[in-house]
Amino acid sequence: MSNSIFRFSGKLYLIPTTLGESKISEVLPDSISTIIEKIDHYIVENEKTARRSIKQVLPEKQQSFLKLNTLNKHTDISILSTFLEPCQDGIDVGLLSEAGCPGVADPGAEIVKLAHEMGIQVVPLVGPSSILLAMMGSGMNGQSFTFNGYLPIDKKERKQELKTLERISSEKNQAQLFIETPYRNNQLVEDLVQVLNPATKLCIACDLTLATEYIITKSVLEWSKTKVDLHKRPTMFIIQKDF
Repeated sequence: MSNSIFRFSGKLYLIPTTLGESKISEVLPDSISTIIEKIDHYIVENEKTARRSIKQVLPEKQQSFLKLNTLNKHTDISILSTFLEPCQDGIDVGLLSEAGCPGVADPGAEIVKLAHEMGIQVVPLVGPSSILLAMMGSGMNGQSFTFNGYLPIDKKERKQELKTLERISSEKNQAQLFIETPYRNNQLVEDLVQVLNPATKLCIACDLTLATEYIITKSVLEWSKTKVDLHKRPTMFIIQKDF
């Protein structure tokens, strides 16, 4: 596709990072270091962790030349367009995720949306996605699935949401994915085995790409007889109820 359809020659590269303390060579292709080597302008969620990620991928890069803009829940959306000004001058910008792929369950989606509106070419790069990795390893319906993000914090509302997702899963033959703040994982498991139908399948995908990774799918009844400790461990949950 020719760059002539874009208003500016500078591109927005969507740069994935690791999902934890895993070896760079095992989860990121060499092309990531090639892109990071040539880019000095970045949009990041946290400057400290972004600099650490860049250093892990390319230790020899001079960090004193880096220009980092922070995008998180505290960022004034009225200044977002200024983050992409280098692209208007023909300079590439990198959107760096905190973990995994930018724009997916990530505030970077706002910048990607803006780039499209401004006529800036968006270039997504290959990297680990906890959503896709969990689905790949779950054995559930990879033809139809929904990522629901975080469930309600209120216990009553959370249980009702679980029942709703289970019903939708059965009606549509659709896998339902969701996550929880890691320190509340164990409580969520308790809710799952209490609320869901014993025959409903539950996949727990924990510590993806890390040395302690495991992805296990079995019925809710089987999980009720299994002791598992997910405290403070990044985990993806998937449920699917048969027709």
